[in-house]
Amino acid sequence: MAKKRKRKVKRAVPAPGGGGGGMRRGGAARGGGLPGGMGQGNLMAQVAKMQEELERVQEELAQEEIEGSAGGGMVKVVVNGQQEILSITLDPEVVDPEDVEMLQDLIMAAIQDAVSKSKALAEERMEGLTGGMGLPF
Repeated sequence: MAKKRKRKVKRAVPAPGGGGGGMRRGGAARGGGLPGGMGQGNLMAQVAKMQEELERVQEELAQEEIEGSAGGGMVKVVVNGQQEILSITLDPEVVDPEDVEMLQDLIMAAIQDAVSKSKALAEERMEGLTGGMGLPF
């Protein structure tokens, strides 16, 4: 009966300093740039384009007027797409010197309504730009 010999398995030993090429952790080949063949120049161009689009959308939002109301329309607040208050309109019937607190509550409710609508509009516009990445703006 012949004796079986154990085979030695050679293992790759990385060169000092992390050399050796090949695949790195994470799957990106050494010196291969960004995944998907996207070079740094191409990525920078896309970032610049996205930034221009972002600025355009923000300018458009600044021109939008969104109305919020409370008290059945007796208190109206208009904000722009950047949540800046543009105007507050009060129906004279809602102004009661004996009940200032109710008027304050109605004004706050109308502001919250307008700002909430404005934020929803901004998120909708930005979602198209960011592809739903959920980036804060």
